[in-house]
Amino acid sequence: MGVKGFVEGGIASIVAGCSTHPLDLLKVRMQLQGENLPGTNSLRPALAFQSSSATVIPSQPQPPRVGLVSVGVRIVQSEGVAALFSGVSATVLRQTLYSTTRMGLYDVFKQKWTDKDTNNMPLTRKIAAGLIAGGIGAAVGNPADVAMVRMQADGRLPPAQRRNYTSVIDAITRMSKQEGVTSLWRGSSLTVNRAMIVTASQLASYDQIKEMILEKGVMSDGLGTHVTASFAAGFVAAVASNPIDVIKTRVMNMKVEAGMKPAYSGAIDCALKTVRAEGPMALYKGFIPTISRQGPFTVVLFVTLEQVRKLLKEF
Repeated sequence: MGVKGFVEGGIASIVAGCSTHPLDLLKVRMQLQGENLPGTNSLRPALAFQSSSATVIPSQPQPPRVGLVSVGVRIVQSEGVAALFSGVSATVLRQTLYSTTRMGLYDVFKQKWTDKDTNNMPLTRKIAAGLIAGGIGAAVGNPADVAMVRMQADGRLPPAQRRNYTSVIDAITRMSKQEGVTSLWRGSSLTVNRAMIVTASQLASYDQIKEMILEKGVMSDGLGTHVTASFAAGFVAAVASNPIDVIKTRVMNMKVEAGMKPAYSGAIDCALKTVRAEGPMALYKGFIPTISRQGPFTVVLFVTLEQVRKLLKEF
């Protein structure tokens, strides 16, 4: 039964991840808006708050921030339609490692912690199972996560600064050689924290909402119930995780060169510099594509999961 949960969760996660990959790419590009890059005419926000004794270099005005559709149109115009699937190989590997682990572990905890008499699992246990499963899954899948963020963000860099990874394997190999093996776990604390919040809010709320719908007789156990519960779970997960996701994206995308001081010393430093330079709402950059992606992703994830469970019911 334990292995079956991993297989079911893995298949559903890969299908959901690949089908919503373009929305995830748009989310990453929008989260990086307002963050200036080394080598351009304007300063990175980290340099905008040095002491008064530091030399101040005038910066160019920030380009206007654009919305989800505009970002998508610009990517297609400048990089081609295929650019919307940049890093999809990393998505497959990430879902294989991260989501398979978290979905499988959550299923194991669910079986062990469900009350045998009532056949129900208290909400607190669902949340605890999600926190543990999400944290472990994120630690396993962090290298693929870093590669995915970099591959998705590459097109926004000046041509001379692009990494031009050909695949997730190429990305991981080059990162290991050029920046050390530890670079594969850059931002891992953020990844783990985000994954714990996403998994706890997503899986726990899906199970809880689905149970409430069935108990109150609002709908029968079918496609309508699965779509309703999963979309609500996606919204909860998006609201809870977006601030951490913004910081994670920026830390992972940070380019560290030998002899140069990193733009961010860590997650807290990144959060402070982002808020100071761009305001508190910067932590909710990319929220529209996040919910636009998280909603469909969660719907596809759980609808596919329910169908895979039916197919593998006899195994």
